[in-house]
Amino acid sequence: MWPLYAAGFTTAFGAHGVAASLGAHTGDAATSLLVLGGLLALYDGAEVVLKPLFGSLADRIGARPVLLGGLVAFVVASALYAVADSPGWLWAARLGQGAAASAFSPSASALVARLNPAARWGRAFGSYGFYKSLGYTFGPLLGGVLVWAGGLRLLFAVLAVLGAAVAVWAGLAVPVVPPLPKARQTVLDLARRLADPVFLAPTAALAAATAALSVGVGFLPVSGRAAGLGTVATGAAVSVLAGCAALVQPRAGRALDDGRLTTRTGLAAGLSLTAAGLAGATVPGLTGILLAAVLIGTGTGLITPLGFAALAANTPAERLGQTMGAAELGRELGDAGGPLLVAAVASPTTLTYGFAALAALIAAVATAALVRRRPPPVR
Repeated sequence: MWPLYAAGFTTAFGAHGVAASLGAHTGDAATSLLVLGGLLALYDGAEVVLKPLFGSLADRIGARPVLLGGLVAFVVASALYAVADSPGWLWAARLGQGAAASAFSPSASALVARLNPAARWGRAFGSYGFYKSLGYTFGPLLGGVLVWAGGLRLLFAVLAVLGAAVAVWAGLAVPVVPPLPKARQTVLDLARRLADPVFLAPTAALAAATAALSVGVGFLPVSGRAAGLGTVATGAAVSVLAGCAALVQPRAGRALDDGRLTTRTGLAAGLSLTAAGLAGATVPGLTGILLAAVLIGTGTGLITPLGFAALAANTPAERLGQTMGAAELGRELGDAGGPLLVAAVASPTTLTYGFAALAALIAAVATAALVRRRPPPVR
């Protein structure tokens, strides 16, 4: 399992470590907000398009080859810019990193389910989410230190070395998990399965959690500056958010496995806490920012392992890669849609109304999770 946790850390560190450092890059490739926005969108855009495809490929040929191939591609893409150091290669490297992560991220999630008995899925996904959250937490900090010490090329070189180490580790330690035989599936069969509430409910919860997390990381510092707080205080608040999410995930997974928490109740509670955190962000000053950070982090920490465990419990083993890829697509859409919604509402009004709009939307999802007639079976 440890190489899979390392793969989760790698994709998160690669996403946030570079993204947080691009704005400080002084080369010609990131001198305008438009170009910067394009560079930031490349990684997530590649994931939105390719994750379902690579998830299906993992079902067809096995998750391990797709995992290893994705990690090797991540190494090549990272090394491109570390060696070339030109604006054009930066675009190519960022696109390549996103495409590579699209391969090894859903494959790692599928292997987490395949390599653990159903009774330990909560713990397994909780631990996987914990190490992925560490990548999100420390990526901007470590990325900033590396860029300060040796520029953007050093950061990409470190990512190449990290990806190579994880690829070798996974090649040595992760066992071969052969693909399972499966019945032929038509496009209509796939659409029917993805429209089923047992897929839609946890995927919607995961998308809502990712939307709130993205909004918290992106907009809480804006609230802090408006309240006269310095970068240290706002940065600490964002770290509290990510830290709470990391700490809660393993505990939520253990509670699910031990029968102390059900999927339905846990998802509803996580969504409610997340909505309450966004509502708390409307309170002016440091109090509102810290309240939002703690509640959003705790809520998303509850949702993530329970959502993935519910998906694994309701998916045929031979379709795990496809399901995890589709669920990751939902998360990416939440990652992009949350900030867009808040920004669209806040532009003609204030950020307070933007937070309130997303809080209301997530509260509606929480209500639907409580009243739906077909909850996922509880293990």
